[in-house]
Amino acid sequence: MLSVSNVSMRYGAKVLFEDVSVNFTPGRRYGLTGPNGSGKSTFMKVLTGELEAQKGTVVRPRKFGVLRQDQFAFDAYRVIDTVIMGNKPLWSALEERDRIYEKAELSDADGMRLGELEGVIGDEDGYTAEADAAILLDGLDITEDLHERKMGELQGGQKVRVLLAQALFGKPEALLLDEPTNYLDLDSVHWLQDFLNQYNGTLIAISHDRHFLNSVTTHTADIDYQTIIIYSGGYDEMVMAKTQIRSTLESQNAQRDKKIAQLNEFIARFAAGTRSSQVTSRRKEVERLQTNELARSNIQRPYVRFDQIRPSGKHVLEFKHLTKLYDDKKVIDGFTANVLRGEKICLMGRNGAGKTTLLKSLLANYPGLADKDFSLDSGAVFWGHEAQIGYFPQDVGSLIEHGLTVAEWLHRWNPAAHVEEIRGILGQMLFSGEEGDKQTKALSGGEQARLVFCKLILTKPNILIFDEPTNHLDLEAINALNIALQRFEGTVLLVTHDHDLIDEVATRLWNFKADGIEDFQGPYAEWKGKHN
Repeated sequence: MLSVSNVSMRYGAKVLFEDVSVNFTPGRRYGLTGPNGSGKSTFMKVLTGELEAQKGTVVRPRKFGVLRQDQFAFDAYRVIDTVIMGNKPLWSALEERDRIYEKAELSDADGMRLGELEGVIGDEDGYTAEADAAILLDGLDITEDLHERKMGELQGGQKVRVLLAQALFGKPEALLLDEPTNYLDLDSVHWLQDFLNQYNGTLIAISHDRHFLNSVTTHTADIDYQTIIIYSGGYDEMVMAKTQIRSTLESQNAQRDKKIAQLNEFIARFAAGTRSSQVTSRRKEVERLQTNELARSNIQRPYVRFDQIRPSGKHVLEFKHLTKLYDDKKVIDGFTANVLRGEKICLMGRNGAGKTTLLKSLLANYPGLADKDFSLDSGAVFWGHEAQIGYFPQDVGSLIEHGLTVAEWLHRWNPAAHVEEIRGILGQMLFSGEEGDKQTKALSGGEQARLVFCKLILTKPNILIFDEPTNHLDLEAINALNIALQRFEGTVLLVTHDHDLIDEVATRLWNFKADGIEDFQGPYAEWKGKHN
């Protein structure tokens, strides 16, 4: 059983949650939701024991898996060993057994202890541990040739997948996963969804991937109104239920306010007259009806709308025989395509397949957006008439110069814009009031992403190129981006692993495979039907 009782956490005057009591039932899979800053990761750390609750108690099962956030903690260990460490009793027994066998001579006590350790290893399925770990790693696209490597030799995204395998290893009674789909490609996300849907313990997952939550979770634990409310169903069902409950409460309060106003009007008219008994009874009725102010929701929804100063020509982009090598490996091998105005193309495929490389290739000769350290090996790129590009790179922070306020940085992209327009756009993206005076160097990853959206809203390009824009966004911001891209009348090139974005935005797909790039002229649903 995993449960919390009367748990409270606050930072200064800000209350995250107060006197929360929740039982997380075995066999149920919970999505832990709430906007950035609501306390999701803090609550998860309280559940894992990484943080001590300021008030209240937490009851945890004997064995639970946690997705570790420190990518460098295991750099000295083999990949396969890092996964096995997810089962602490087993790893402890294996380490102690190895230490005993390293002795020059074994005592009778050592022999007795080895027998006990072999019992623990057997009970914890230690004799198939490496094979079981390898299955998890393969499912997460960590190929067999990497299993014996040291963690320090892996790239950041690969490390995250190994740490995810660590959390899943050893049949834990509960799984606590903070953003498990970060840095996973779509195939790995689908594998993880299938794995978790077969999991029989208690799952609690934080994710900004709406499709993942809807596909996996049976319940939603929503942090809002300084408490945690459990809803049945996935994310979309929670939003509907929450909206209905809130609407009902607001309607009831409006009716009470109207009744109170009528009673107060009677009291004001007759307080000095002869109907004192009726006035007194109405005063008591007002006290009874007096509503407590509804707790304020901490959900903030940005408003994203991309417009064009002017449309591009019909033929937006043509490129021929693009080729790019890294060392002796051909990442792009002679790819040719034409793009027409209004097409929305999603680039999808495994991590490292070449999606970002293709975007850099297309921008290699575009003024102001070319990567100075990047060059094509062969091929030609032609941007069409009136092509104006707005670019959102994977490393979004690299676009934002330090030493400026948020408003100053944005104003630089259109010095002719009025201050009111700059403030209005910032407000749309939740930089309200004094947040426009915040220093750019102090921005979080999510704030950096929203500020670059502000730039795209202000400059009004007719071609939008996004390289994994959802990495630092919460669900509300991702949903706003999704709607904005669907409504945008220009052309879109989008690298993402977000299932709903691909499914709802794309009109065409460039699918990166081992034998080249598949150019599919149609939406994701048609592509999926063809490939199933």
